[in-house]
Amino acid sequence: MKQTVGIVSLSLFILFASRTVQAQLAKGYTLGDAVADFRLKTVDERTVSLADYRDHKGIIVVFTSNHCPFSNTYEDRLLALDRKYAPQGYPVLAIMPADWTTYEDDSFANMKARASAKGYTYAYALDDTQSVARAFGATRTPQLYVLKQTKGQFILEYTGTIDDNPQDSAGVQRHYLDEAVSSLLTGRPVQSPITKPIGCAIKWKN
Repeated sequence: MKQTVGIVSLSLFILFASRTVQAQLAKGYTLGDAVADFRLKTVDERTVSLADYRDHKGIIVVFTSNHCPFSNTYEDRLLALDRKYAPQGYPVLAIMPADWTTYEDDSFANMKARASAKGYTYAYALDDTQSVARAFGATRTPQLYVLKQTKGQFILEYTGTIDDNPQDSAGVQRHYLDEAVSSLLTGRPVQSPITKPIGCAIKWKN
């Protein structure tokens, strides 16, 4: 009897701990928070940080990955957004946060190959320790965060998905990210500052 009770107690503890870890992973910055600086290695062998974007009005941070079909589907749309908004002061910064040992497509070598093949116009960085993704509270790829630069700080103004139709760009009804950045550029509040990210769950390291 005692052994049975012990097993049940251990099972409940493991379940609780698992849910607690998941909840902690889901925590992150909330709207209006100032995002802490970070430094990551990019596919062109540089390091990139938020400080590098201090001369910009803001930045579009996207957590993405090579292996995820949702990331691949949104890739051309993300390139188009960078071409549109980088000249207006909101460039894209792509970050690969997944455990690349789980998916060989996400290795640094394959990140380089992908960026070269697709002609990325934005920096593509590896979050090897996953500390940046955890700080943001990212859970999926792709998942986006629009940061507005205010007196040297980067303030979170939007988080979620690019639009409402990952399958068909021609069928999009709401261009959430486009709406958010357009609003910020014209000094208006973001109408839908939080949307549900659509994509692959980030594979966390043990």
